[in-house]
Amino acid sequence: MLALRRILLVEDNPNDAELTLEALAEHNLANGVEWVKDGAEALDYLFRRNKYAGRDAIDPAVILLDLKLPKVDGLEVLRVIKSDTALKTLPVVILTSSREERDMIASYRLGVNAYVVKPVIFCDFINAVKELGAFWAIVNEPPPGRKGGGET
Repeated sequence: MLALRRILLVEDNPNDAELTLEALAEHNLANGVEWVKDGAEALDYLFRRNKYAGRDAIDPAVILLDLKLPKVDGLEVLRVIKSDTALKTLPVVILTSSREERDMIASYRLGVNAYVVKPVIFCDFINAVKELGAFWAIVNEPPPGRKGGGET
């Protein structure tokens, strides 16, 4: 059986997180999701600090990142990821309710791989997340040397 790489979900809204996990479960991806609730926790996870100091060194297949986060906002998390030599090749997908052009432009300037506005209609949201999860966790090939795989 193919081992799926983990997905890092960075989402402070429990309702949106639950919907995302439900959508990923439809592709049997939900058991491979690490959900963190703010930008500071996301950075701790990625840099294996504080409560994540003991986590394995396998990087997530993709980071689903909200923009409007407590402690450290999504754009700052993205900036840190894309400026770090060890993390910059990690795929990051902005999954946000923000339709503000400045957020989209800033995200792409910082190196985001995709910018997805959360659909308002429930079934559209579920389908969008299912497709995102399946593509990044199963279909996409990471660059050579990227730590990933082996964990479900």
